[in-house]
Amino acid sequence: MTVTAPDTASRAADILSRPARINGLTVPNRIAMAPMTRMFSPGGIPGEDVVSYYSRRAAAGVGLIVTEGTYVGHESAGQSDSVPRFHGEEQLAGWAKVAEAVHAAGGTIVPQLWHIGMVRQAGEPPFPDAPAMGPSGLRTDGTEGTGRAMTQADIDDVVAAFAKAAADAERIGFDGVELHGAHGYLIDQFLWEGTNRRTDAYGGDLVARTKFAAEIVAAVRAAVSPSFPIIFRYSQWKQDAYQARLAETPEELEALLTPLAAAGVDAFHASTRRYWVPEFDGSDLNLAGWTKKLTGRTAITVGSVGLDEDFMKAFQGESAGARSIDDLLDRLEADEFDLVAVGRAVLQDPQWAAKVLSGRFDELEAYDAASLRKLT
Repeated sequence: MTVTAPDTASRAADILSRPARINGLTVPNRIAMAPMTRMFSPGGIPGEDVVSYYSRRAAAGVGLIVTEGTYVGHESAGQSDSVPRFHGEEQLAGWAKVAEAVHAAGGTIVPQLWHIGMVRQAGEPPFPDAPAMGPSGLRTDGTEGTGRAMTQADIDDVVAAFAKAAADAERIGFDGVELHGAHGYLIDQFLWEGTNRRTDAYGGDLVARTKFAAEIVAAVRAAVSPSFPIIFRYSQWKQDAYQARLAETPEELEALLTPLAAAGVDAFHASTRRYWVPEFDGSDLNLAGWTKKLTGRTAITVGSVGLDEDFMKAFQGESAGARSIDDLLDRLEADEFDLVAVGRAVLQDPQWAAKVLSGRFDELEAYDAASLRKLT
């Protein structure tokens, strides 16, 4: 059971139910569903179970759904045939059904566009039998992988693949796109000095390392309508490198984000492990708070929302109880950020948004990694 202040129910209904704006999109409330990888799309094609999975949560009050990561149309974008792709006739037809169902349920939806780069699961070959590639051919631990450093032709192909996927997203009825630039995947591999050792225009200082990401954003911006939202997800931490940081100070963070905002990002999705942790010394602002302050763009916070343990512990199989959202409401009320993305809490409990918006906190389910209901 969640422990809440007496007025939490009325505050949650008031604060979280307010619409939010991202470029030309009006999101009906402040609750987003965070992207969470699932492997339920054989052949990369989302089926009726995927339609039900997303529409069920939209019907329960999630205002903005960010889909699981979907591979863009590049030969080295991913490695699993069960992770959905955002290219191909059958795959896009499946996604069109997802978007239609979410809209019918009253929600909005954006696909997360993804290229995994040098991040490969042990024992898994690239899909479809293509070489892994990254800025310098390095894994997130700094060691050389089995892949290679990208050429200019590789870079151009990947930029074009993201732009094509975004144009397709608008064409088949999605409300925007999210570019996955976090957690040590390809775009983030260019941003982070630990994996980007290039000596050309795509490597060097922090601003130079934003060139690849900014080119993707600009290409996407040119491929879609001016009012079509572009969300950029980024993080300090990486897979297997939780203490990694792109920026050690607000000034460095501003240097990182400014070129991306200028290229056309409408909203930043700032991924943290625990949203309540201050990002820099001397301020209570979290990463999303600093992002909004420095760029003026819409900011989405995420990280163990609704859990009393951080999400990595939950992911590793531990159960987690429900955390009070009073501090979250305080931050929203103070305009520290604009939307709140909820991951494992809404994965476990599809009715999470409806329960929170109606003050039924005593009905919230504790996260249980062993529960198969979280996949439905």
